[in-house]
Amino acid sequence: MHEDPPTGATRLTKDYERQLGVVECLTAIVHECPSGPVRAITQGALEAIENGGAAIMREQVYYVLSALQGWRGERASQVHASLSSFYEGSARPEEDA
Repeated sequence: MHEDPPTGATRLTKDYERQLGVVECLTAIVHECPSGPVRAITQGALEAIENGGAAIMREQVYYVLSALQGWRGERASQVHASLSSFYEGSARPEEDA
């Protein structure tokens, strides 16, 4: 049986327009992407970032973006756009010199 929220309660709306942080994106993929292989790659990326820190984040985002081709929908678009924005905006140290 479906119950409506109590009177005066606000319904949470999903904000798919907001840009997400890298770890937030990776966590969303692990929990929401229907592809098992993509979830496994992303879990590995999270572990690598946890161990290697920000220095390897760009590399891990590249691997996840390469794998993240079949996931569709509003959340998928939000995650892909956020990761792409991070990847394109983060220069490699040798490019700065």
